[in-house]
Amino acid sequence: MMMKLQTSLLCAMLFCSIGLFAQNGYNGINGTLSNLYQLSNAKSRSISPENFTGEKGRGAMATEGTGKNAARDLGKGWKISPSVVIKPHTTFTIADIDGSGSIQHIWMTPTGNWRNSIIRFYWDGEDKPSVEAPVGDFFCMGWGKYSPLVSLAVCVNPGSAFNCYWPMPFRKHCKITMENIDEHPMTLYYQVDYIETKVPDDAAYFHAQFRRVNPQPYKKEYVLLDGVKGRGQYVGTYMAIGVHNNGWWGEGEIKFYMDGDSEYPTICGTGTEDYFCGSYDFDTHKKNKAGVDKVDYTEYCTPYAGLCQVLRGDGHYEVSQRFGMYRWHITDPIRFEKDLKVTIQDLGWRSEGRYLPLQDDIATTVFWYQTEPHQSYPAFPDKDALEVN
Repeated sequence: MMMKLQTSLLCAMLFCSIGLFAQNGYNGINGTLSNLYQLSNAKSRSISPENFTGEKGRGAMATEGTGKNAARDLGKGWKISPSVVIKPHTTFTIADIDGSGSIQHIWMTPTGNWRNSIIRFYWDGEDKPSVEAPVGDFFCMGWGKYSPLVSLAVCVNPGSAFNCYWPMPFRKHCKITMENIDEHPMTLYYQVDYIETKVPDDAAYFHAQFRRVNPQPYKKEYVLLDGVKGRGQYVGTYMAIGVHNNGWWGEGEIKFYMDGDSEYPTICGTGTEDYFCGSYDFDTHKKNKAGVDKVDYTEYCTPYAGLCQVLRGDGHYEVSQRFGMYRWHITDPIRFEKDLKVTIQDLGWRSEGRYLPLQDDIATTVFWYQTEPHQSYPAFPDKDALEVN
């Protein structure tokens, strides 16, 4: 009798724990197709110009906005506030969220010069941003021109629809801003989709940092990231490179110095195109109409890496070749315990089969997660230093 009672109690406790896990265990942050069926206590919210605060039941209530004139025959609830106008030299707060949760998706389509609109993210009341980049570079469009991009973390769709799916958990507060450093107003359509939920103790904070050097100093390695202190993982690289020389430009090795590495790195790649998961100069031999081999760059997009943009030059004013590439370390994050530095060489070929240190225009935005607090970022470039020329 006692054995049956104990068995019954054990079964009851087991089913109870399963029920509690189904009810409380999944926080909704790590959403995939394999767990899409799973229930969660997470609450879905969304911030846009139709609901600036994301509050429940407070959408589509605007009586003023950029669509007021278009909706004059329809009235309240009919797309009165689909966008905002950010005046020159002002900063607009896109999102200001209290409590615990996670950004799950961001969509926006900014007008104007994408290098002159600076997006920043602040976690849990910090004074210095954890994310700081021109909006174009943050969404892998560093040259200010649209190019289709299809990947797991970032998608750019016609005609200038920027999307990112990086999970961005926060415990107390989230603030997202856009600064317009241009001389002209810019219009911003946007939507920030997030959940209110409990964030696990082992969740690190999302970070992104932009850098740009033009020209790259001779025989110097380009620094993508330096001064990182704490524990975390490096998860992605976007590079916009404008080539100043003839010939192939992508022989440079990427290096990850971690946890006390000094002169030599722990991880060293074999070439720029190799790091971005391509090979042999991104060249594809194609037959032209005369049946002669024609060698050309081949754009590609995959879930984890791609050469998403090739600007070949027009032979007039825009003579430089320019390229945009991304590499997401989603299945292979670069984990560090104490510190991290990342560099890449700017390297081509010269006569007699010798490497040529190049001096190209290089801009990068890198992405990582780490514990807070983070170290101060380098001073952000001014408008002239950001300019694409």
